[in-house]
Amino acid sequence: MSSSMAPIQTSISAGDGLLELVGHDLSVPLVDGEWVRYANLDNAASAPALQSVAAAVEELLPYYGSVHRGAGFASLVSTEAYTRARELVGEFLGTREDDLVLFTRNTTDAFNLLAGALPAGATVLTFTGEHHANLLPWRRADVRDLGIPASPAEALAALERALRTLGGGPALVSVTGASNVTGEVWPIEEIVALAHAHGARVALDAAQLAAHRPVDITALDVDYVAFSGHKVYAPYGAGVLAGRADWLNAGQPYLAGGGAVRRVTADGVEWGTGPARHEGGTPAALGAFAIAAAVNALQQTGWDQIVAHELELLDRLLTGLDALDGVRTYELWERGACDRVGVVSFNVEGLDPALLAAALGAEHGIGVRDGAFCAHPLMDHFVARDGGSGQAVRASIGVGTSADDIDRLLAAVDRIAREGVGWTYVERNGSVLPNPDPRPRPSLGGLLDGPVDGGASPCRS
Repeated sequence: MSSSMAPIQTSISAGDGLLELVGHDLSVPLVDGEWVRYANLDNAASAPALQSVAAAVEELLPYYGSVHRGAGFASLVSTEAYTRARELVGEFLGTREDDLVLFTRNTTDAFNLLAGALPAGATVLTFTGEHHANLLPWRRADVRDLGIPASPAEALAALERALRTLGGGPALVSVTGASNVTGEVWPIEEIVALAHAHGARVALDAAQLAAHRPVDITALDVDYVAFSGHKVYAPYGAGVLAGRADWLNAGQPYLAGGGAVRRVTADGVEWGTGPARHEGGTPAALGAFAIAAAVNALQQTGWDQIVAHELELLDRLLTGLDALDGVRTYELWERGACDRVGVVSFNVEGLDPALLAAALGAEHGIGVRDGAFCAHPLMDHFVARDGGSGQAVRASIGVGTSADDIDRLLAAVDRIAREGVGWTYVERNGSVLPNPDPRPRPSLGGLLDGPVDGGASPCRS
């Protein structure tokens, strides 16, 4: 495996991305030996870091120290950075004065934390098409399955019917902001109004929303919101749960250990309240600071610019896919029935989506996602409604995406659909991979000098 990764220059420019990303001009090898600029259309899974975020983290790194525990100057700076990060995230989310902002590992971690803090006897209402992160944590409670609605109006009707059956105890409606499979934005304000009218609270899964649209807790009147740093251009291992303090302060601490307590005796413990109650152990301070830097950059850029950039590219992508023979895109509702972020899942008739995705990467230098996207019930619904295998290819747009990225994807899909793949591939560990794969990897300090088993991909099946 080569440790020399000097890229061959390509005529493809970085294009017209809205914000500069780490790796915006990355050149990657193809299986035929050519090098091209990487077209990253997998932002819905994990977005690259903004250059400004990487610079902020790099500036903090020399001062990295223990948070809330050290007396040295580095610890003081780290503590102030972590504290400021919480304030900036709260401002980004428009939190109320008495809301808590907790730092977690990701959205999945945030919802597991909230599930553990639900009051005894709580009922949770969710729609079947949610991401697994917003389905599985609630199964420890009394869960009411609201199905997969055929329209936004049907979603509201199903929710209202279920709310009327509640017995007056604590209840939580947990709903996605934007689908990670189709990009469709759910009627959040209407859902909140219905839930509150029946005494239920609302948790918003903003994993696919926070990087694309403003998420204001106060304006939306949601009770809890969760999102991941790696979706908002801060891939440093942290996430956020924010919302009302009473359930969180009364719930069992998420991580029993140092930092979560006021006092420990040989046979007892007095737990803390506020964020510390659920942030036991040494926190991911760099990750929290990275999220703050990222959301600050998004706000400074302005949502009008972000949304306009994304919608222009989304229209370009959908129009181009519609024009290709044998291509089917996936929508839960009639196109145009709701707002939509830049996430499009599609299939090409007669082509295995895993093979298509592999060929896009290996032969064209385009990064996409394939599989069931950790939303198996939703993909099963599409099989029942439209046929197919329950898997698809997903292209997703971000602030660094350019028109050239979209055009390259469309041209590559068209070519593969007409001519087939140009390399040999093999299925291994649940993935389709080029065989052989002559593309050199970076050495990464010697850590990649040798064969690596890529591991299985559970959400592909």
